[in-house]
Amino acid sequence: MSYSRYVKGVDCLRLAVAMPWRHHTRNGYIEMILGSTDNSPQVYARIGGILYLIIIVAGTAGELFVRGSLVVSGNAAATANNILASRYLWRAGVAGDLLMHVCDVGLMLVLYVLLRPVSRNLALLAILFNLVQTAVLVANKLNLVLPLLFLADAAYLKAFTPEQLQAFSYVAIRTHGYGFAFGLIFFGIECVVIGYLIFRSGYLPKALGVMMQIAGVCYVVNSFAFVTYPPIASKLFPVILLPPFVAELSVAVWLLVKGVDLRKWPAASVPSGGDQRHAPEGTSEARRL
Repeated sequence: MSYSRYVKGVDCLRLAVAMPWRHHTRNGYIEMILGSTDNSPQVYARIGGILYLIIIVAGTAGELFVRGSLVVSGNAAATANNILASRYLWRAGVAGDLLMHVCDVGLMLVLYVLLRPVSRNLALLAILFNLVQTAVLVANKLNLVLPLLFLADAAYLKAFTPEQLQAFSYVAIRTHGYGFAFGLIFFGIECVVIGYLIFRSGYLPKALGVMMQIAGVCYVVNSFAFVTYPPIASKLFPVILLPPFVAELSVAVWLLVKGVDLRKWPAASVPSGGDQRHAPEGTSEARRL
């Protein structure tokens, strides 16, 4: 076989592998197009809805039902006794938070895929803010592990009095509160960007976009108030976090139940570089994307 014929044979084989193929069955033809599942926005939407619900449930459980029931505001001794009496519940709260942040990573990809037809650059910007938020909050979980170390019955802790160890534990928990506020600043900005993209998309309800932008503003205002002047934050809490809860829950349920409007979903893929605005399906601009 000559070299030229060998090259032509390899090219034909590559072409055959790259082309869609059909498999005949008793019930008819099943078309198998490589990558079709990856390009389905509804698959991403359903996965995103599930991940978002896990995030909401895990975050709410950790903050309200674990730390909310064990931490006694202003009382280090009572808080330490509660943690010692329910140390596995405390550990479960930390594990639930870590699960929430694992789901955060998957949700970032889902939101990027669903919203990049509107603007790839803004979708990437949202991921960057969310990455910073997730990194800060994951590192911040170490502050919740410190009380377990301070309150353990280890020989090296005999250098401190029980009261000192209880105070150290309470300071670590308070530090976690500030770290949480730091992370939510970045998450709030991400919510504003995501809300804008949802509003401009045309294939997701504009109301969800407005709600997410309001949620982002609430997160940023609450976090800056907590950092700069805590008395104001105590007056705003928990009312200021009600809009974010409603907005995020609404987005999660919508993605899981309804998904995107396929009639308005851009049919063509977005180019690999640069910014891209969404164009309605069927227009000449959409065909060029």
